[in-house]
Amino acid sequence: MAVTPEDLSYTKDHEWVRATGDRARVGITDHAGRQLGDVVYVELPNPGDRFDATEPFGSVESVKAVSEVYMPVSGTIAAVNESLNDSPEQVNDDPYGDGWFIEITLSNPAELDGLLTAAEYEDYIREEASE
Repeated sequence: MAVTPEDLSYTKDHEWVRATGDRARVGITDHAGRQLGDVVYVELPNPGDRFDATEPFGSVESVKAVSEVYMPVSGTIAAVNESLNDSPEQVNDDPYGDGWFIEITLSNPAELDGLLTAAEYEDYIREEASE
């Protein structure tokens, strides 16, 4: 079973969010990484770019497929994880640590309330698998 830390929020598109004040770090879940297989390339936006919630901000290329990654909440890119350029496997090896994608400055922190808890995300994965 995939790892789902309790202290994060999640989307149905399999992104996680760790919010602190008006900033949030975003990545893809362990479940998403397992579904993709070995990640070989990550395309990320530039600092200063602004995105609305659910808008694609980048992509992940694995040995199996290329998948878009979506903004969980609206915001401006404050930082990108440059280390993924040389070590994209961090997405698989440490999805909630060194494998993070972007840090954003939140446009509307109230949007965080619409994200899933760890338990809700795990329920969603189970429902998705049974379809």
